[in-house]
Amino acid sequence: MPQEEGEVVISRVRFPKKEELFGMIETRLGFGRMNIICADGKTRIGVVPGKYKRRLWLREGDIVIILPWEYEGDKKCNVLFKYRKSHVEFLRNNNYLKALESE
Repeated sequence: MPQEEGEVVISRVRFPKKEELFGMIETRLGFGRMNIICADGKTRIGVVPGKYKRRLWLREGDIVIILPWEYEGDKKCNVLFKYRKSHVEFLRNNNYLKALESE
């Protein structure tokens, strides 16, 4: 069945697993670091791990999945995944991003 113009097809959407959280990039600090507002209400310094540095291009306002560190979990986290625009719309329409939008 052909698709009409302007119709968006949403592939599988990745959701956070056990200890992972939704986050929104607030400001970029440089050198692969950024301030991230997390779904639990805390602001953490996000770090892009080495294996994602060249593949994962992040901007302010992007919705991401983060993994808080075990040692400094309230202050720092790793950025694991970045959502595309169509996935963000899907998450907003289904109220998965309520915690981020209320702040």
